[in-house]
Amino acid sequence: MKFSQQIACLSLLVLAASHSRELPAADTANPFFTDFNSPIPYAEVEADHLSEYADAALADAEAARQAILEITQPSFETVIPPFDAMVSELGKASRNAFMLYWVSPDAGTRDAGLAAYKRIQEWEVDLYSDRDVFEQILAVTRGDGLDESQRKLVDDLVKSMRHTGVDLPPRELARFKALNKELEELSTQYSMNMNSDTSMLRIDAAGARGLPELFKSRFATDDGHFEIPVISSNRGPVLRMAAEPETRRAFMTMYANRAAEENLPILDELVAKRHELAVLMGHESYADYALEINMAKTPDNVWNFLNDLTARTEAKAVADIERLREFRTEAAGIEPEVPLMPWDTGYYGDLLKRVEYGVDSEKVREYLPMADALEGMMALYQELFDLEFRKVGAPSVWHESVEMYDVIADGKVTGRFYLDLYPREGKESHMYGVPLTAGRLAPEGREIPTAMLLGNFTPPTDDLPSLITHGELSTLFHEFGHIVDSMSFTGDFSLQKYSRADFQEAMSQIFENWIWDYDILSTFARHYETGEVLPKETFDAMLAAKNVSSGLAAQGSVRASVYDMMLYNRYDPDNPMPTDDIWVDIDERFVSPGYIEGTHPQASWIHINTHPVYYYGYLWSRVYAQDMFTRFEANGLRDTATGKRYRDLILSNGKQRPIEDVVEGFLGRPANNEAYIRSLGLE
Repeated sequence: MKFSQQIACLSLLVLAASHSRELPAADTANPFFTDFNSPIPYAEVEADHLSEYADAALADAEAARQAILEITQPSFETVIPPFDAMVSELGKASRNAFMLYWVSPDAGTRDAGLAAYKRIQEWEVDLYSDRDVFEQILAVTRGDGLDESQRKLVDDLVKSMRHTGVDLPPRELARFKALNKELEELSTQYSMNMNSDTSMLRIDAAGARGLPELFKSRFATDDGHFEIPVISSNRGPVLRMAAEPETRRAFMTMYANRAAEENLPILDELVAKRHELAVLMGHESYADYALEINMAKTPDNVWNFLNDLTARTEAKAVADIERLREFRTEAAGIEPEVPLMPWDTGYYGDLLKRVEYGVDSEKVREYLPMADALEGMMALYQELFDLEFRKVGAPSVWHESVEMYDVIADGKVTGRFYLDLYPREGKESHMYGVPLTAGRLAPEGREIPTAMLLGNFTPPTDDLPSLITHGELSTLFHEFGHIVDSMSFTGDFSLQKYSRADFQEAMSQIFENWIWDYDILSTFARHYETGEVLPKETFDAMLAAKNVSSGLAAQGSVRASVYDMMLYNRYDPDNPMPTDDIWVDIDERFVSPGYIEGTHPQASWIHINTHPVYYYGYLWSRVYAQDMFTRFEANGLRDTATGKRYRDLILSNGKQRPIEDVVEGFLGRPANNEAYIRSLGLE
C-alpha cells in the first residue's frame, strides 16, 4: 500500500466516529454540509447556519482530538493524518465564517460569521496548547523511520505548538489564552471601527479642479458640490489628480484620522498586551516572538535588511525630491526651497508624468475595462501554468456580482475560486486573496483547494463599464497571484499548505511584472469604446516613467516597515512612547516627507492591527519575487515550461521543503537582491 493510501485509510478510521453521528433534522438543510468537493451554496446561507456549522465543526474536532489522545502507539501514521484532517476541517469552517463576515450583504450573517470565527479561534488556541495532544506528537518525533518530509512536518508542528504556549505552566498558560482572547476582541473592534468610518470630503467645483470627470460624476450632489467618501479606493484619484492643494491636504488628513478617537486607545492596548504575551513566552519583545517562525527569524535580521534598503534608496529618494521641487517650480511657480508636503508628492509625480512623458493615467484607464483585463490576465495564467479556468454559470454565491470558476488540469477539476471585485456597503474595504479550503489528501480522495479574490476596484456605473488604472491592474495581477498560489498546493497535508509569512507575498508580487511587457498588455488593453489597442508609444512612455519617484516609493515602504518594527520591537512597558511620536522619530531618519502633524494613520492601518510585525515582509518578499522573475526574463514570459516549473517548485511547496532550498532550485543559484535594486532604477 502506498503511503498516500495509508494516510487516507487511517484518516477515515479516526474520523469515522465524529462523522457517523446523525445531525438534527434542522441541520440537514444547512448549506455548509455538502458532499465532498461540492461547492457551498452560499446564496442559501443565513445567520443561523453559521452557528450550526461552527457547532458541528467544533464537535467533530473535539471527537477527533479525543480519538488522537486514545492512540496507544503514537506514530506518524496514527497521529499526524487525523490531526491534519481535524485542523483542516476546522480551518475551513473558520475561514468561511470570517469570509462571510467580510463580504456578506446581510448584517446578521456578518455578525454570525464573526461570532463563529471567534469561537473556532478560541478552540484552536486550546488545541495547540493542549499538553496531552503535544505529548502524542512528541512521541512521533522520537520514532524511527521518518523520512525528510515527515520529519519537517512534525518539527514544524512542534514549533507551532510551542509558539502557542504548550510548554507554559498551567497558570501562565491560562494567562496566555486569556490574552489571546482579549487581543482578538480588541483587534475585531479596531477593524469594525475602521471599516464603519463614514468620513466624507465635501468640496465645491473649485476644490474639484483637476479631478477626472468620470470620478466627479460618481460623487456630484444636487447643489453643485461633490461628496467623496474617504476610503482607500478614492485615495489615489484625489491625491494624484486634485489640482487644489487644500483638497489633497484635507483628504489625506481625513484619511489618516479615520477612527482615530476610538482606535488609538485600542492600539495602545494591543501593543501592551502583545508585549505581555511575548514576555510570558520568554521573549524580549513581540517582534522577537512573532519572527521566530518566519524566514527572517530575528528582529536584528529585519533591522539589518531595512537599514540596508534605506541606505541603498536614499540617494534616489533625494534625487526624486529635487526633481519634484524643480518641476513644481516650473508648473506652479512655487520656489524650490518651499518644503514638499506629503500631499504634494503623488500629485506632482503624476503631473510630471503627464507633462514630461505624456503619460495620463486616466487616459490609460480607458484602455483597461475590467472585463477585458480579467480575460487577458486569465488567458496568460492559463497558458503559463497549463490550466483552464472555467466560469460556472448561475453559481450560488453571496452577492449577485460574484463570479465562480472551476480550475481544470488534465481534464479534472483541481480547484475553485470566486471573484468579488467591487465595493459595497458593509464589505471589507481592502484587497485580499482569501484561502477558504486548503486542499489535502482526504479519505474520499484529493480535496480541491478553494479561494476568493476580495477586491474593491473602480466599479461600473450605469453609463460606463468598470475601467481600472494601470496601478489597479497591478493589484489585480497581484491578488490573482494569491489565488493561483492557493490552487497550486499538491501536498498531502494541509499543515504544510501555507508558506512562511514573509515569503507569501513573493508568490504574487512576481506577477506584477507581466503588465510591464507590451506583448502581454496589448493582448487585452483595448479602448472601451473604439476597441483600439493601447498605442505602443503610450506604453513606451509608461515604461520610461516607471521609476519616477521610485526612491520615494521604496522609502515609503521602508518607513511603514520601520514603524511596525518600532511599535512591536522597541516597546517599553514602563515608558511607552506615544504612537504619534514614533512617526516624528521616523521623520528624523528619512529624507522623504511623511508624517502630518495632528494625524494618526496608525488608527486605521489594518496590518499593525491584524498582521503585526508583517509589513517588512512585503519588501522581503519583493526581493525574492524580482529575483525569481529573472528566470522568466531569460526563458520567455509565456514559457509554459518555466511556468510549470515555478508552479511545481515554488507555488506547490507551501512548507514541504525549506523556502531557501526551493528558490535556489528554481534559480539554479542562491537568491540575491540585485534584480530588486535594478527594478527601482538603481544599480
